[in-house]
Amino acid sequence: MMEWSDRHCRMLHRLLSRRTRLYTEMVTAEAVIRGERARLLGFDAREHPVALQLGGSEPTRLAEAAKIGAEFGYDEINLNVGCPSDRVQSGRFGACLMGEPELVGDCVSAMRAAVSLPVTVKCRLGIDDQDPGLSVRALIRAGKEAGATTFIIHARKAWLKGLSPKENREIPPLDYALVHAVKAENPDLTIVLNGGLTNLDDVEVQLSQVDGVMLGRAAYQNPELLASVDSRLFGDPQGLLEDALEEWCNYVSRQLAEGVPLQAMTRHMLGLFTGRPGARLFRRQLSELAPKAGAGIEVLRTALAFVDTPYRAVA
Repeated sequence: MMEWSDRHCRMLHRLLSRRTRLYTEMVTAEAVIRGERARLLGFDAREHPVALQLGGSEPTRLAEAAKIGAEFGYDEINLNVGCPSDRVQSGRFGACLMGEPELVGDCVSAMRAAVSLPVTVKCRLGIDDQDPGLSVRALIRAGKEAGATTFIIHARKAWLKGLSPKENREIPPLDYALVHAVKAENPDLTIVLNGGLTNLDDVEVQLSQVDGVMLGRAAYQNPELLASVDSRLFGDPQGLLEDALEEWCNYVSRQLAEGVPLQAMTRHMLGLFTGRPGARLFRRQLSELAPKAGAGIEVLRTALAFVDTPYRAVA
């Protein structure tokens, strides 16, 4: 979710669902330590609960970055052991760490010693020629021995040699049964399944086997599905989409006043209203006009007025 789940994306998703846990895009430990922290780590207080996802492989640097994240107010620190991008490979972190479970354990231990927040791990089933049944269990065992109790498992291997990051999200076959088996073998752990889920029917099926489900691309490409999560999965009263969108317009207006370009926010909502009358005009309005210099809230309001929904933005 690098360059996708930034603070504006997360704010939109929070307004659609009050109960889901949000995760940042992966930020390297070095960027947190050396970079512009307010830009990299800043978030709206309404995003809670929100987790900071870190990338890295040096225990001391990850511990320092985790401490900084805790000071910013995050609710969880997550170690990424699943991203297969070229940049991650060259830096010896992300999915590469599936081949070094002992190092993952060292990283978790150092991070847990530095913060009182939960330290969790997001991983794959394995990489390249690894036997996934052996590799994911070795990773879980190392993390568990280091004190981690929550593991988010993308139910695919990653092929670091021969597949692009995009292909790694689609080509390696899904193996939900292996994730279910890991949960059955570790009833004391919180096991969250990730990968390939596109609707809440599938989510409900998986929740009968695991403790939680993470949605990535599905939630980004069709954010409207989040509007039903609270009522369907948590038993809350059904919220009104128009209320969430009105709050979003207010948020966008405030951000525009602080100098944030309109497109930086509206790019995250192009998947809204899929299948609704007017959705094509909505996307065209935002795609063509939001990138223009000086584009203001009226561009968003006009786009929303094209869609067949009870919501009508007020000038």
